[in-house]
Amino acid sequence: MSEAILETKAGTRQLTGKYLTFTLQGESYGIEVLKVREIIRHVSITAVPQMPAYIRGVINLRGKIIPVMDLRQRFDFQNIVNTDQTCTVVVQVTLPDGKNTPMGLEVDGVEEVINLNAADIEETPDFGGQIAIDYILGMAKVKGVVKVLLDIDRVVGATAAKLISVSQQTPANVGAQ
Repeated sequence: MSEAILETKAGTRQLTGKYLTFTLQGESYGIEVLKVREIIRHVSITAVPQMPAYIRGVINLRGKIIPVMDLRQRFDFQNIVNTDQTCTVVVQVTLPDGKNTPMGLEVDGVEEVINLNAADIEETPDFGGQIAIDYILGMAKVKGVVKVLLDIDRVVGATAAKLISVSQQTPANVGAQ
């Protein structure tokens, strides 16, 4: 085997492990299960002025204010409609400055936790020079379905850093039930 193939296989092996899979617009995505803190059903979200459209607002989760991002809008999907399957996945995000913070991700529905091995994962295909794909870890093949594995730190990263300062200035009773 050539050295490039060994490097590719070694990189793929690093992606092995457990992933929480969920749906957005009928497609399947996965994030490392170690990033997931909890999954909550629909809760009241308090809007925060002057946020990007994909930031739904903040929630009060057991006394902690957590920003919520709508992944459908973040990925520019159309026809965004909440259903009874819509839920918020609370993840621990590592910000560009190295700090960890919780962030809610609104998704269409949660599927399952899957265990992926190296044979299940392929590198992200080349979509052309001008398309940013650094937030995609790889592509998993599970039961004939392709699941896009996301690097949630890169999907959320810079956005979360801006939001943390806003949510920390929000009154403690925001979104209280």
